[in-house]
Amino acid sequence: MKVSPEPLGLRYRSPVSAPPFDTSEGVNESGVPEQTVRRRPIKAQSAAVARATASICNAEWASLGGMSGHGGFVHTLSGRTGIGAALAIVLLFAMLIATLLGAVPITLTDWLALASSEPMTGGAHVLWQIRLPRVLLAAAVGAALALAGALTQGLFRNPLADPTLLGVTSGALCAAALVLTVFAASAQQLAPPWRVWVLPCAAFVGALSVCFLLDRVARWLTPGSVAGLLLTGIAINAVTMAVVGLCTYLATDEQLRNLSFWTLGSLAGASWPVVGLFALALGGTAWWVRRIARQLNALALGEAAAEHVGVDVSRLRLRLVAVVALLAALAAAWTGQIAFIGLIAPHLVRGIAGGDQRRVLPLAMGAGALLLVVADTLARNIAIPAEIPVGIFTALLGGPVFLSLLRGVARQQGGHA
Repeated sequence: MKVSPEPLGLRYRSPVSAPPFDTSEGVNESGVPEQTVRRRPIKAQSAAVARATASICNAEWASLGGMSGHGGFVHTLSGRTGIGAALAIVLLFAMLIATLLGAVPITLTDWLALASSEPMTGGAHVLWQIRLPRVLLAAAVGAALALAGALTQGLFRNPLADPTLLGVTSGALCAAALVLTVFAASAQQLAPPWRVWVLPCAAFVGALSVCFLLDRVARWLTPGSVAGLLLTGIAINAVTMAVVGLCTYLATDEQLRNLSFWTLGSLAGASWPVVGLFALALGGTAWWVRRIARQLNALALGEAAAEHVGVDVSRLRLRLVAVVALLAALAAAWTGQIAFIGLIAPHLVRGIAGGDQRRVLPLAMGAGALLLVVADTLARNIAIPAEIPVGIFTALLGGPVFLSLLRGVARQQGGHA
């Protein structure tokens, strides 16, 4: 009987009668009958396995230092009142307020002018051409960054993981800086319809390269070490930002202004085509994420346990890396470097809804959208008519949250906080 040996230290057992394996009779090369054991895909397992995995996933996230909701209050809150519905209402209200506030006040007359056949007023023109695309882009970018952060944390089983902290965003920023300075002349030779896609494609390649490099180097130098993973990301981030600094030194005045935009982060370049692009990317990603949420729950128990219940860990890792790179690249290509949204949103959601990825992933998208909409509204209105880069507000908000997460990890590992 060919059965893969159980990994050492694996104590998880399925609470249901149906095992996660299929057996079949056959003969080996010598003609001797034997029984072969094959893993059953995770889709074929019962709902009880998924519930048990999600329950253990909550405990695993708590042991890793991340917040995780417990107790009857959270269960009642999520089951009866609906966390998702409450979050959606708050998000819509925040987006409405964001469209009204700014250097040009928006009134009800401006809203009505959009639906009428008469020429638009000045306020209606600002609302349609500037304010609405910017608010929608803020929500889309916040949702993308939060989803990328939640997927990164699920992939590395680390509540401190974030595309920005691990260098993925800086990789996209580095590639964009090279295109804006070193390869600017080559990009200008392309046809105008293709020129607009050069920067997003370069950012995607940079984010994807850094993501794969981080995974390989961390497994080579510090296998299984959470601290080693974080330090590897910091080292890669330092190298990529050094390249950005070199591009800044070589840039002309116009290129320097563009690089400042990327470094500090801004939503000033919002437009309806960009909003449509983000909507397509988020829609496709959200549809795919719903299908792999259970596999992420299994991965939270460790790679050996995930393989035990039928998850193809290598294939899942490659897909997650590509999706995280895509989301981080899109955000960096159009808005620059906006830090800590991917760290804060999943952290807040787990404190309310627990560690089950089936709830964390969609709720993190809503929380990230809300955080960035509020941050961008503050950035536009605090110093009117000037505009403060939104990355400054997210960094001010994310710094204390990151320190609190670090304190929780130190406590769980027996350190001092």
